[in-house]
Amino acid sequence: MAHVRILILRAAGTNCDLEAQHAWQLAGATAERVHIRRLIEKPHTLDEYQVLTIPGGFSYGDDIAAGRIFAAQIRRHLLDDLRKFIDGGRLVLGICNGFQVLVQTGLLPCRLTDDRPRTCTVTYNDPPGFQDRWIYLRASGDRCVFLEPGRVYEMPIAHGEGRVLFASAADLNAAVYAGQNALVYSEPRNGGPNLHGEPLNPNGSQADIAGLCDETGRVLGLMPHPERFVTWTQHPCWTSQPPRAEGDGLALFRRAVGYFK
Repeated sequence: MAHVRILILRAAGTNCDLEAQHAWQLAGATAERVHIRRLIEKPHTLDEYQVLTIPGGFSYGDDIAAGRIFAAQIRRHLLDDLRKFIDGGRLVLGICNGFQVLVQTGLLPCRLTDDRPRTCTVTYNDPPGFQDRWIYLRASGDRCVFLEPGRVYEMPIAHGEGRVLFASAADLNAAVYAGQNALVYSEPRNGGPNLHGEPLNPNGSQADIAGLCDETGRVLGLMPHPERFVTWTQHPCWTSQPPRAEGDGLALFRRAVGYFK
């Protein structure tokens, strides 16, 4: 494939779509921002893209629950088209509010069917409160195509509802056993100093889960914001640490583009 095209799906309250577009473009793709109403009018537009991204923000003000209204629109108008998109070998990335949307839609951690109820939710942080800081993450396993297995990343978070909870211990264990706990909150890389404070798990997620992928590894949702760390000067310690070529977040976008090339 000569060039990778990204559809960034936005709605009222989305506020990280421009940053996501910039990140994809740095990774070598062409990214276009499309309002959900336009996609509902012409759902076949999905056929023109290789990756769907649902960026962060506070879609519809999180008035009912984080991501629920956005997810309801997808389920009512676009779910069949989105399933075909995934089954066709395409990728889906949900960041922060986008992660919440994918879980509410029923695409993560496992695709909902009539005989498979939803097993997971993303809910209020424990302890309660908005977390706005940097954290460390480790890519767990090798299922997810967006991630380099075993790598520890630094990224910022900014959320009040980022706690991943499963309906039962059996559901959690099944997801972990299948390698769907794609990202977990972690110690710093290579035993280095902890620059970002405690606790390492900022929201009380079960099994320290910061991101989930589906059974295919081609759908990823994560609470941290990779699009906010694509250049080294975005790091809070960029003036006091040795410079790096790029921000850790850019690696996710590069791997996705490389998946098609």
